[in-house]
Amino acid sequence: MGTFAVIRTGGKQYLVKAGDTLRVEKLEVKDGAALKFDALLVADETGKDVKVGMPVVKNAIVSATVLVGFGRADKIRVIKYHAKARYKKVAGHRQQFTKIRIDGIKA
Repeated sequence: MGTFAVIRTGGKQYLVKAGDTLRVEKLEVKDGAALKFDALLVADETGKDVKVGMPVVKNAIVSATVLVGFGRADKIRVIKYHAKARYKKVAGHRQQFTKIRIDGIKA
């Protein structure tokens, strides 16, 4: 039976379970580094054993390993345009990220 958790990093919350790979907001870490996150919620797949923290669950740790310490996502184009006014402005953005793998959840 698997366990999943909700973690918070970079101002966002992620639903994770052991073995998941995800991109989070850029963290100042090197490749292969070990990370630990506090869990906001821990539950099993059936939903019978649910622990909700206020704000975090006591003694619940989500461990992760950094796969890519620094990466940049695909470029997105931002266009501002006003019809009939000869106004057009184009900008691009590439979000920086850190790719991590969830190793385990200890509740």
